Amino acid sequence: MRAMVAKRLGEPDVLTPAYLPDPVPGPGQILLDVEAAGLNFADAERLRGTYLPPRLPFIPGGEVVGRDPDGRRMLAFAGSAFATKALVKDPVEIPEDLSAGAALALLVQGLTAWHLLRTAARILPGETVVVNAAAGGVGHLAIQLAKEFGAGRVIGTASTPDKRALVLRLGADAAIPGEADGYAERIREANGGALADVILDAVGGSVFEAAPHALAPFGRLITYGTSGGIDPAPVDPGILSERNITVGGYWLGAHLRLPGSRAAAPLHDLLALTASGRVHPLVGAEYPLDQAATALTALTTRRTTGKVILRMA
Repeated sequence: MRAMVAKRLGEPDVLTPAYLPDPVPGPGQILLDVEAAGLNFADAERLRGTYLPPRLPFIPGGEVVGRDPDGRRMLAFAGSAFATKALVKDPVEIPEDLSAGAALALLVQGLTAWHLLRTAARILPGETVVVNAAAGGVGHLAIQLAKEFGAGRVIGTASTPDKRALVLRLGADAAIPGEADGYAERIREANGGALADVILDAVGGSVFEAAPHALAPFGRLITYGTSGGIDPAPVDPGILSERNITVGGYWLGAHLRLPGSRAAAPLHDLLALTASGRVHPLVGAEYPLDQAATALTALTTRRTTGKVILRMA
C-alpha cells in the first residue's frame, strides 16, 4: 500500500511517501480499500508530539471512506488513515451518492458538533448559541445543527468577511469578527442587546477568556480545543458565580472510549439530516495523498473552510 509516514516529530513537512505491506486484519477488524481520508487539527498535533504522542515511525490520520471486501462503501474511524489501505472496526455503510468529503465531515467534526450541542451544552429551545470559528470543520456543522435543535438565534464568529458571508449562508442569524477585543459587546449587538446562552469555543487564548463576559445567567461555555495555539488563563470562579454560568469541556475521543456506543445513533442522525438536505457538510479542499503535508499546513494556518480530505487516487 501507499502511505505517508512520519519518522520523526515536527511540522507536516516531516511526512514522506512510502510503500508498505498491506495491514493484516485481526479479530473484529475489516480491511478497507481507502477512497479518501479526513484531516483534523489533531493530526498535526500528533506530528508535533503534543497530542497522544505516537510511537515512531507512524502513519497519521483517524478517519476514512473506503470499500470493504464485499464492495460496500463504508465510513469509519481508522488509525493510520493516510494510506491506501486501513484497518477499521464497526464501519457504517454510506450511500453511493454521498461525497467522501461530506461523509468524512460527519464523523469527527459532525459527531463533535452534535455532542457539543446535545450532550455538553444541552441546548434548550429558543436559546442563543454562539459558535466561534464558525466557518471551520466543526463550526459550520454546529451552526446548522443549532438551528436544527431549536436554537432561537445563532451567531457565528469568523476572521474574514468572506468567512462571515459563508456563516450567514449556512443559516446563522448573524456573523461577527471573533477577536477577543470587544467580543462581548459584539455579541450583545448581534443579539439585540442580550447576552448569549451557549458559546462553543475551539480558539482558546484571549477569546476563551473573553467568552464568560458574553454569557447570560445560567449560560454555558464549552471548550473543545485551542486552535489559536495559546492556552487561556484560568477562569476566575467569581465570574462564574456572579451569573451562575458554567464552563465545561468536550473531547470526542474520550467520549467514545466510555463503555457503550456513543457514535452510532448520532452518526445515523447526521447521515439522515444530510440525506434530507437539512444539513449541508462543507468540503473545503481535496488534496492527493502525496500532498498531505501541504493539506495539513493549509488546515492549521486557517487557509481552509469546511472539511479537508486526502484522495487516494
